[in-house]
Amino acid sequence: MLRLLTVLATVAALATPLPAEATRHNVLATYAADTWRSMAALVDPATALPADNIDGALDPASRSRYTSPTNVGMYLWATVSARHLGLIRTGEAKDRIRRTLTTLRTLARHPASGQFYNWYDPATGAVLRTWPVDGSTVHPFLSSVDNGWLASGLLTVAGDLPDLAGPAWSVLSGMDFGFYYDPAARGADVPAGLIRGGFWDEQPPGCSVLDNYRDRGPEVWYTCHHYGAFNTEPRIASYIGIALGQIPAAHYFAGWRTFPPTCDWSWQEQQPVGHDATYLGVPVFEGTYAYRGMRLVPTWGGSMFEALMVPLVVPEETWGPRSWGRNHPRYVKAQIEHGLTEARYGYWGFSPSNNPDGTPPYREWGVDAIGMDGPGYTSDVQRTSVDDGFGDCPDRPAVPPPASFGDGVVTPHASFLALRYAPHAALSNLDKLRRDFGAYGPGGFYDAVNVGTGAVSRTYLALDQGMVLAAATNALRGDVLRRAFTNGPIARLRPLIAMEDWRDVQGG
Repeated sequence: MLRLLTVLATVAALATPLPAEATRHNVLATYAADTWRSMAALVDPATALPADNIDGALDPASRSRYTSPTNVGMYLWATVSARHLGLIRTGEAKDRIRRTLTTLRTLARHPASGQFYNWYDPATGAVLRTWPVDGSTVHPFLSSVDNGWLASGLLTVAGDLPDLAGPAWSVLSGMDFGFYYDPAARGADVPAGLIRGGFWDEQPPGCSVLDNYRDRGPEVWYTCHHYGAFNTEPRIASYIGIALGQIPAAHYFAGWRTFPPTCDWSWQEQQPVGHDATYLGVPVFEGTYAYRGMRLVPTWGGSMFEALMVPLVVPEETWGPRSWGRNHPRYVKAQIEHGLTEARYGYWGFSPSNNPDGTPPYREWGVDAIGMDGPGYTSDVQRTSVDDGFGDCPDRPAVPPPASFGDGVVTPHASFLALRYAPHAALSNLDKLRRDFGAYGPGGFYDAVNVGTGAVSRTYLALDQGMVLAAATNALRGDVLRRAFTNGPIARLRPLIAMEDWRDVQGG
C-alpha cells in the first residue's frame, strides 16, 4: 500500500493539469507516506518503543539509545495516522500499538503519581541513569509536559480504536497530573495555581523545592519554576489534568496571556496592551504584543510548536473562536512575516530542532519579538534579537533594530504546523526547502536547514516527525486525530475554552 500510494502521488503530480486541491492532496500524501517510513524505522523491534532520533539514511544501527514519553506519544499518534492513511492495515496498527502498550506497562514509574520518567533505553525499557551520548550522569526526572504528550497518545488510541481503549486506559488511569499542580503558585489572592515543570524523586543537584502537592507518598523535589506562560506546549498537560478531574478548571485562566504591563515586569519582551477580565473567579490580564501591524498573544520563546503543537489534537480555534481562533492565524502570519520580510531569509518556520551546524546538537529557534522571554528564541545562528524597550520604564530604553539578521535556521515541521492556517504558504515553503536545499530524504523532510549556509541536519526526530505526520493526516483525513483525541473526557474542555475573549488580538 505504501508503494502504491507513492506511485499514485507521483503520477498525479506529472498529470497536466490537475486541480490545485488534488495536487495539494497528492503532495501531502507523499510527504505523509515517507514520514511514516521514518517513524517506523525509529522503533526498536524488541520493545516497540521509538528511539528519539535516527540518521537520514534510516540505518537501524543509528537509532539513538534514549527515548522519552513524548516520543512514545508521537509514535502512537503516527500509528493511528498511518492506519487512516492506508499506509498500514488496521490489524498491523493494533498489533504495533498493543506491543507498545505492553512495554509501557512494564516500565518503571513514580509509584505515587504513576508518571513516567523522562529518559528510557528504547532497547531495554530501563530508566537511564547514564547519558549514552557522553557518559554523564542522569538524575531521573518526571516531566509534566512530556507525560502530557504521552497521555495525548494514549487518549488518541482510546478514542480511535475501541479494542485498545481498555489497555490504553490501564496505562493512563494511573497517571495523576495533579501531582504537578501547585495551588498556591499565584498567591493567596488568586483562586487557581500553576503546574511545575516536573519533579525528581531523588534529590538532584542545583535548585529544587521539596514538597508533595498530593500528600500521597514521600515528598519529591520539584523544579524551581512553574509553567506560567499560557500559550506554550505545556498546556497539553493542563488540559488533560483538567479533563481527568485532577486539576481544577480555574487553572485554565491562571497562566499569563502576557505578564502585566507595569515596570515591575519590564524584563519581558515588550510592554503589552490589553484589558482585565475575570473567569471562574480568576483575574486575567488579556495582554497582547505588537508585531508588524498586528497584535497577538505571544508564546514563551516565539517558536511555532509552542503555539501550534497542541491544536494538532485539540480544536482550540473551533472551541475558542474569540481567543485561539483569532490568535493562531496571526501567529502563523507573524512567523511568515519574520522569515520573508523582516529577516529576508526567503524561507520561514522557526521552532526547536536539530542544529544543522552541530553544536549544540539541538537548539531552540523562534521569532524573538513574539515570545515573552526577554532574550527570546532567535531565528538565526548568531542570536540576533530585537529590543523595542518597555514603554517609558527607565530600565528598558529601546535599542535600534538590527541592520540585518544572520544565518537563519528553518525547520520543516513548523510549516506543517502552519498547514491548517496558511496551506498555500506552508506547501510553497516546503517545496522551496526541498528544491533549494535537498532537504528531503527517504523518511521525508530532514529536521532543519541553515538557509544562510545551506547546511542540512540530515536526521529524523520522533518528536518532529510525529508533528509532521499528525498535521498531514488531519489535512488529508478531516481532522481524524482531533476527533479521536476529543472522543472522551477532553470534550469537557469545550465550554471552558469558549469563555474567553481576546478582543485585543487584531490586525493581519
